[in-house]
Amino acid sequence: MAAPNNQLQQVITYQKADLAWLLNSFAFISIANKKFKNFQDSAPSNLGDTVSFDLAPRYNTYNGLVITLQDSVQRVQNLVCSQAANVSTGYTDQQFLFNVRDYMDRFGMSAIKELGSLIESDIAKNVISGVRISDPQNSNFGQLQTSSGPYRFYGDGVTPINSYGQLAQALANFRDYGAAPNDTQGILPMSNVPGIINTGLNQFTLNKNNETQNSWELGRFSDCEWYQSNLLPIHTAGTVGDTAAPGNVLTLVSTNDPTGANITQLTFSGAGTSDVNAIKAGDLLQFNDGVSGKPNLRYRTFIGHVPSSQPVQFRATADAASTGGGQVTISIFPALVSVQNQNQNLNVALQAGMTVTVLPSHRAGVIMSGKPLYMAMPKLPDQSPFDTVSEMDKDSGASLRHYYGVQFGQNVRAYVRDAIWGSTLIPENSMRLIFPM
Repeated sequence: MAAPNNQLQQVITYQKADLAWLLNSFAFISIANKKFKNFQDSAPSNLGDTVSFDLAPRYNTYNGLVITLQDSVQRVQNLVCSQAANVSTGYTDQQFLFNVRDYMDRFGMSAIKELGSLIESDIAKNVISGVRISDPQNSNFGQLQTSSGPYRFYGDGVTPINSYGQLAQALANFRDYGAAPNDTQGILPMSNVPGIINTGLNQFTLNKNNETQNSWELGRFSDCEWYQSNLLPIHTAGTVGDTAAPGNVLTLVSTNDPTGANITQLTFSGAGTSDVNAIKAGDLLQFNDGVSGKPNLRYRTFIGHVPSSQPVQFRATADAASTGGGQVTISIFPALVSVQNQNQNLNVALQAGMTVTVLPSHRAGVIMSGKPLYMAMPKLPDQSPFDTVSEMDKDSGASLRHYYGVQFGQNVRAYVRDAIWGSTLIPENSMRLIFPM
């Protein structure tokens, strides 16, 4: 292992500048559900290990007193410890003695904050439908964990979300479908918050205005705690989504299940010819109202199966290319179900000729309730015989390891900070907020 080409200041004495760190927000790590922070106690805490936890079972109600026996299905969500990263540095003995020894706290803090920012941005990717396994040594390297992340959304990717009224409408749409009544939280792009605040001034009571003007933060609004982040993910849409209207409208041709019991694939026309980038995994689509001769589709409430006022929205779970005839078959989440059972979510059956609009590329915020964002960061073992420190922060639940040692006879001192982690966001308890690029 050769010594790195460090750029160190060759001075006899120096003083540390009292400069503030250029920090990023860590909203996701801070508010994530830490129920599995002791992941290593329930699993061997190796990369790729999985913990499953239960979701609420679903049933259906039938009229009358003649019983209809229905299946009891245990629904589960997987939390996979799939990510790993490190920040490593190395020095010769001479560098350490004359340049670095009294400066290690600065190098160390910078390394930890760099690693923390990467972990935060990775967890945030759950908002755009899961994260890809990042460790090259993992057998599932590059695989997208599509069971995570919202399929409902607010915003069209063209009109900015820049007012309290829009946030209130987003929350109303979120709750109309059915939502956990506790711990409602939203995360917005940091650069969009001032515009939203500005629209609220002089529209509320005097005390409210004073509080808002003094803090210049959203804080709590409409029974939701609002946070801001400069690390929110960007979803890059396929060609159809990034084509100007009406080119981003597709027409339904057929489904994989004509009975309507479990529709997981939809075939559309109008996608352009032989386009390998027509649809990208994570693209969001919505059935349109007002199609001649076709009923308007509405989601049924998640519990109770009563028609809501919410349009039917869904997301693509895989990339899809169009054919030479302009058709594209899209794998979707969630499954669309029109027949009466515990998973019924459509008010009417799908019909050929219905149309959908595909959203363009966007930056994604999120609304969620019931603490549905789960994070695990197992405590890594000591790297014997090297000196090792591994600590879990009691507030954030983050666990980072630092180990260091000398390669015998090579005049190289290595310092490593690393972590493994996993995260998942329950789809039905969350909604994506769409901010134009």
